[in-house]
Order: sequence, then C-alpha cells, then structure tokens
Amino acid sequence: MSEQYKGYREPALSILKKHSVVVWSAVDMETSRGKFSGIILPRSETADNRHLVLKLNNGYNVGIAVNTIHSIKETGRKEAHYKIPEKEFPYDAKKPTVKLLGTGGTIASRLDYRTGAVIPAFSPGELYGSVPELADYCNLQTEKLYGVFSENMGPEQWIGTAEAIGREIRNGVHGIVIGHGTDTMHHTAAILSFMIQKSPVPIVMVGSQRSSDRPSSDAALNLIHAVKTAAESDIAETMVCMFGPTSDQYGLLHQGTRVRKMHSSYRSTFRTIGDIPLAMVDREKITPLRTNYHRRRIDREVEVNTRFEEKISIVYYYPNMQPDIIDSLTDNGYRGIVIAGTGLGHVNKPLYPSLKRACEKGIAVYMTVQTLWGYVQMYVYETGREIMELGVVPCANMLPEVAYVKLGWALGQTEDLEEVKKIMLTPIAGETTEREPYNGYLIYQGGIPEVEQFLRIIKR
Repeated sequence: MSEQYKGYREPALSILKKHSVVVWSAVDMETSRGKFSGIILPRSETADNRHLVLKLNNGYNVGIAVNTIHSIKETGRKEAHYKIPEKEFPYDAKKPTVKLLGTGGTIASRLDYRTGAVIPAFSPGELYGSVPELADYCNLQTEKLYGVFSENMGPEQWIGTAEAIGREIRNGVHGIVIGHGTDTMHHTAAILSFMIQKSPVPIVMVGSQRSSDRPSSDAALNLIHAVKTAAESDIAETMVCMFGPTSDQYGLLHQGTRVRKMHSSYRSTFRTIGDIPLAMVDREKITPLRTNYHRRRIDREVEVNTRFEEKISIVYYYPNMQPDIIDSLTDNGYRGIVIAGTGLGHVNKPLYPSLKRACEKGIAVYMTVQTLWGYVQMYVYETGREIMELGVVPCANMLPEVAYVKLGWALGQTEDLEEVKKIMLTPIAGETTEREPYNGYLIYQGGIPEVEQFLRIIKR
C-alpha cells in the first residue's frame, strides 16, 4: 500500500481518492453529523475499513464513518514528526544538579499515529529538549530506566528505581525527578517511601494526564514544577507533583504515602487523603502548607532497603464474598493479605473460617477501610472484635494500596510475624497518623446551594 494511503483499505480508500486527499492532508470535512476540521492520520492495518481517522484542531482524534461524509476539501499538509531534537542542556555552575529518571508513562511519551495509541517513546532527553524552561532551575541529567506504562510497574521496577535513586544521591545530585505513568504512581510513591529512607534531597514523582501532542497537555508544566521542587525545595521526602486545580495555576506536592489518583482523566486527579498536601508550587515559588516534613540536608547519606516479598495480595471486600477467595490465596502460598473492609474494618461471617485458617498457616492478614478516609476501629462492634480474634490486624488510617506495598516490604525484612506487625504498625513515612485534620476530608456535593455559591467564588 502506498505511504500516501497508509493503513486504509476499501471503502475508506475510495473516499480518499474520490476527494483527492491523502494521509497527512489538513482538511475541512462536511458530514451528516456536522463539519470537522483536522488532519487525516494513518491508521492501523488491523482496524476496520469504514472510518477515516481525523486529528481535530483541539488535539483529539475522532473516527469519521465514510458513509456520513459529504465532502472533503484539502487545506494543506502537516505530516507529523515523531522525533524531538535533543538540545544540549546549558550548564551553569551556580545551579543545582537534578537527575531525571524515566520509567515511562505519558510524561515521556508520544502518540503513535499508526494506531492512535499513546506509547512510551520519548526519551527523557527528548522531553527536556522540548521544555527549555527547565534550564532556569537546574543542570539536568537524564537516564531512562524503563519504558513501560504504569500498569506494568512492579517489584522489579520498584527495586531498580530505588537503587538508582540511592546511587544518584550518593553521586551528589541535589534532587531526583521520576517520570512515571499516573495510574499506579501512588503505589510506586508509597513503596519508594519505604525502600528509601532518610533521603537528604527531594524525590519527586511526576506524570501527566494528557499526552504531549494535545493542546491541553499538563506534561510540560508538571515537569517544570517537579524540577523546580527537586532543585530548590527543602522538603526531603518522596512526593508526587501534579496539577492542583484543573487550570495551570499551580501544582501540589503530595506525601508519597498519603496520595491517591482519584479521577481517570482530570488533570487535578491526585489528592492527599486524610491530611493536606505538603506544599504548593508554581514557576516562581514553593509555598509549604505543612511543617512536619523531613528537611533537605547537605550530606549524601541515605538508607536504601529494597527487600520485598511478592506473594502478597489486596482483597476488596464486597457483600456475599465467598470464602474460596481467601482459601485460594492460602493454598497458593501467599504470605500476606491486605483487606479493604467495610465501615470500620468488617467482612461477613462466612469468611471467618478462611481468615482463621490463613492466620494459623502463618499468613500476615491486615485490615484497612475501603472508605479511604478514616480509621480502622475494630473494637467498636462485635464483628470487628471477632475478626481480630481470628488474627487479623487493624492498620489505623493506612490507605489500602499503601498497606499492600508496606506489607510486601515488611515481609521482605523478616519472616517473624511479630516483627512484621511491629514494622506495619510503626509509622515510617507518614503512612499512619495520630489524627486526621479537620480539613483532611473534603468532598463537596454539587447542586447544594451553599456549595454552588462557594464554587462560583473559587471556580477559575
């Protein structure tokens, strides 16, 4: 097939030839569903032959059914260029050195016009070459550790990333930035908080909700905020740096063990749960919101402990859950189970024998709450007390995903279940707190008059 019709077959091919347009033609298209303007893209050879793929001027892709097309007028040509030329990053001896470690995700990605999918293809060097503002804050070094979507991050990548961070800290960098996909960024932020302790410098995880080819992409600004934080902030914690509001006013720095992705597509998807963020950051300044954080130090000492037990599971309780769910984990040699229970930390009675059997076989079983906000309180009702008598241990206000990775890390340190319990119930990186502040739980309900009045004041 000629490159000018890449991926297209009859009858889509006929409509292109009929109107004398080809792949990469900029067009105005009249259809029975309205007028569309954009660029005709190549498409996957495995896709159907009844649609044209158009990149609209707003950055989104849309499939246009050929039987709805009335006319196509070519207005120009605009072939995509996948490669961003890498720039030689200017060196300034007066500025700190920041290391950008790439793992993949949308912040280090491009759109594959053959399939329409976002793939991890930009190297970190290509990325900072397209964001020259980074030179305002630091001397930037880059290293691509992995090139995977975040759903493919796991213990192998967590360990490799932690070891790379430790190496770079000992080599003298002033801060670390980790490019990461957003879907499991909070898992990685949590496990790095345990694998890397007493860091003397900021460790900042960053990603983007929208890829770099889209006008609404948050990739560049998130990266600018993250690099500024790594270079200048005195907060020596593992943090997530992402949009604060949906606009581009400022980013928020979230503590690695108290953060969670809360929306599938909003740019302001990350929230600190049960507390407030560590700080706000924009191009000009970093504004701390809390004072209880580890400060930057001038030494190069850091504790890196990457031992991790992979045979752990997290179970989300639901009504009528059957005992064979727990039995299966027990029979398959799992060493740890985290339960996201209802209310104050409950499950149904039919699970009791299976939970007791798991505990008797030496499996560490811990309870969290699926409400996310609030504490496990298993002394309040008879159900909770009965579950504790089986051997299940409550995890205070630890988030379920955080308890999952901490349990794997704790079991990596020791096989002694009492020692595991001691590790689990001793706060290491803010994963449990004595109390949640009054403003640590805010969920506004739209439509209510007083909330709508408030939103009219702050909406931007």
